[in-house]
Amino acid sequence: MTESAPAIQSGLGTLAPQPFTGGSDEIVLARKQASLWGDAWRRLVRNRLARTGPSWQWPMGLDQNGRDIFSRMMYGARVSLLVGVVAYMIILAISIPIGSIAGFFGGWVDNVLMRIVDIVFTIPQVLLVLMFVNWRGPGLTNIFIAIGIIGWVTEARLIRGQFLTLREQDYIKASRVAGGNGFFIIGRHLLPNSLTPIIVAATFGIPTAIFTEAAISFVGVGIRPPDASWGQMVGAAAQPQYIRTDPYMLLFPVLAIGMTMLGFTFLGDGLRDALDVKGND
Repeated sequence: MTESAPAIQSGLGTLAPQPFTGGSDEIVLARKQASLWGDAWRRLVRNRLARTGPSWQWPMGLDQNGRDIFSRMMYGARVSLLVGVVAYMIILAISIPIGSIAGFFGGWVDNVLMRIVDIVFTIPQVLLVLMFVNWRGPGLTNIFIAIGIIGWVTEARLIRGQFLTLREQDYIKASRVAGGNGFFIIGRHLLPNSLTPIIVAATFGIPTAIFTEAAISFVGVGIRPPDASWGQMVGAAAQPQYIRTDPYMLLFPVLAIGMTMLGFTFLGDGLRDALDVKGND
């Protein structure tokens, strides 16, 4: 049976009696006192833009604009690898003819071509690429061309040195005696026997092209938003406020660039050991 408390007399009049519940089976639950961290967490989870950390739905989290970092990493991988491969094909298309002609014919031809190589080599490659892209405008095609027409000097020196060694071999002298002209000897004998260092150099040149694209995209000259590349993602995340609050935005593209360059380096070392006839039993 429910009892009522007696009326309370006060200066303001008689207060109405207040019912109360009794019994051992009934418990009066008091409201938990709110805490600073509890209220902050509830406000945080209600903010959709603030919930950009890694989760099962977004394994690499969301960037400052709410875009999935994992999807952008996959797209950026396609762009970066495409830049590396296509740019190096342009590099080979320039360096093989120049290095072959300089190494085989020698003399004043070699002197003129190598002085051009020396001039280009003295200027930092990234600076030349930045100047070219600023002149032609940003875009994937211009990045291909810029890296290709500027990064050929190292490979041209390599091919020239290889040809200078091979042209003194007996089979080259025999081919000359048999009436073979210079371009026939280059295409038939010298170039096929120089493929080993060229292939090995490609495994080191591709990550260099990838790093160059990342560098110019980092400073905002290369790939422009909303397109994604690893360098552009690093540049967007390398802001002090994001480094302090959302370091994963910078971590994943940096790791991707580093692991890709390391993987190509290991591949180059393996190919060099596998194709080295003198080093094998």
